[in-house]
Amino acid sequence: MAREIYRRIVELVLRAAELARSVGIHNLLQPGLVKEMIVADILGHELITTKRHADARDANDPSILYEYLSCKEGGSGQLDRMFKEPAVKRQESLNRIRRNAKVYFTVFYEADQTKAKVIYELEPEVVVTETERQLDRSRNAISHVGFSEAWARENGRIVYEHQLG
Repeated sequence: MAREIYRRIVELVLRAAELARSVGIHNLLQPGLVKEMIVADILGHELITTKRHADARDANDPSILYEYLSCKEGGSGQLDRMFKEPAVKRQESLNRIRRNAKVYFTVFYEADQTKAKVIYELEPEVVVTETERQLDRSRNAISHVGFSEAWARENGRIVYEHQLG
């Protein structure tokens, strides 16, 4: 029974990957991509599917960029591979935040991680300040910088909240 269900899941994923390729998404299974699709759909943004770029842009003005962070309930969203040093790499890392008009932090339900529970909108400079604080405390030249839901709630504003029912 389980084996048949696994087979069906694989078939559906392969069909979804084929559909994704038809719109230029060559790696549907890229970490975080499906959740970014969910967030972009909720917020009405245009998804950017290439790595090393912002996650999304304004549907009416492609020069307006957005970054997405996400986690499940009780988890933390993170920015990967942020450089503490050398200084030029640190500025490049911080510019990954600063290039955006807004940063969105989404909390997905733990029991159903395809459903967004809440989305917080954050100002990029607030995220930069916290990133710098964490980088300064890190003993590593390259770090992952984490943000909790409590931090997002304290420093951002809710722009979406799932309504049960």
